[in-house]
Amino acid sequence: MSEEIFDVVNDRDEVVDHRPRSEVHRLKLKHRAVHVLVFNARGDLFLQKRSMLKDCFPGTWDSSASGHLDRGESYDACAVREMKEELGWTLAQTPDRLFYVAACPETGEEFVWVYRCAAEGPFQLQPEEIDRGEWFHPDVVTGWVERRPEDFASGFVLIWQLLRSGQPA
Repeated sequence: MSEEIFDVVNDRDEVVDHRPRSEVHRLKLKHRAVHVLVFNARGDLFLQKRSMLKDCFPGTWDSSASGHLDRGESYDACAVREMKEELGWTLAQTPDRLFYVAACPETGEEFVWVYRCAAEGPFQLQPEEIDRGEWFHPDVVTGWVERRPEDFASGFVLIWQLLRSGQPA
């Protein structure tokens, strides 16, 4: 299987190059990603525990679905694709955009659009990406992030703090 090719972007999130995934991460080049937060009717958030096979943040908890944009892909198209690939959930429409996060060390130099959608599951988790998933009340997530941020991917910690503060970047 060939390595993914990402759009490399400048400080204004404009495409300036294309590089293989490993090179983008090794050189800490700015690139693009999405995070989708899935809430059920009770208001619980579905979190995934990342596979130990992941190159970044293996074994940590993360957004419901997340991933890098493929070369030339839009943020919206990526959000729909990641829901299908990681959770086996086909969206009838693009999820709601919540906020945009500029590239920073916490996101791994990714510019990120954060999305929200409603679903009840059950999901078909992609085993190469996700060890397991669980529903959590938002207050439980907040307390857990405050007590043990190391249990989470750093991008999720930032996203959750911005979401809870009501003042996204």
